[in-house]
Amino acid sequence: MDLLSTIKAFRNVAPLEGLDQAWKWSLNPVLHFAGALTGDGTRLLQTNQRGKHDESLARAVLSFAREHEKTLIGEGRYIGCVDGFSTPGYAFDAVAAAVPDVHGHHKAQNPDLTAVTYIVFPAYACEFSGRETLPEAEARYTKMLHPAEIGREPVPFVKMSFDNPRTGGGSTNPGRALTYPRILLQEIPQLENSPGGYVEYENREGKIWRVAWDGGNWVLSGEAGRREMSLEEVLSFTESSLR
Repeated sequence: MDLLSTIKAFRNVAPLEGLDQAWKWSLNPVLHFAGALTGDGTRLLQTNQRGKHDESLARAVLSFAREHEKTLIGEGRYIGCVDGFSTPGYAFDAVAAAVPDVHGHHKAQNPDLTAVTYIVFPAYACEFSGRETLPEAEARYTKMLHPAEIGREPVPFVKMSFDNPRTGGGSTNPGRALTYPRILLQEIPQLENSPGGYVEYENREGKIWRVAWDGGNWVLSGEAGRREMSLEEVLSFTESSLR
């Protein structure tokens, strides 16, 4: 396909000032897009914004993505991430990229364009492990991160399994599964007075910890061994371990 001609045919398309081979376009007052060609001109790096719109952020994301495109989209990951990003007015510290199989953009109108489009977005390094399977990458991109919302808070990567004989709650999947940090932090206090119950979680670095309540004591087990802690200490440690 003629990628350049395809982009220039977008509705409401115009050059993105300050970046060569880059454009902006919009479908309506809510959805705003910007894109830049990769260095070899064969792929499109596209960033999406929904609601609040900031062209300077889009330009900064595309510029960073182009500078790091070999690392960002060339390592065979379903969601790539490069940290070290910063721009005034935002706390984002990374840029991420979703591959075509994950994002599916343009599929209805132009599936050939889908195959060469990588959706890049401002992100937080704590949100990615680099080990995401395709279903996990799809869940992160389509449900958990809301990457088109530029005012969003970080959603740290965490996988969890748990069992609570007292409440009857527990995992229904084999192994640990993706969840939100708030769910993890809600389940840990529920272990009180639940002998044999546990919460096990994995952070983005692949480190695994297990929390249990043992007759009045909170016990945290992991690579550093077994420690008795207060509930407040367990929750504080858990939060910090996800960042």
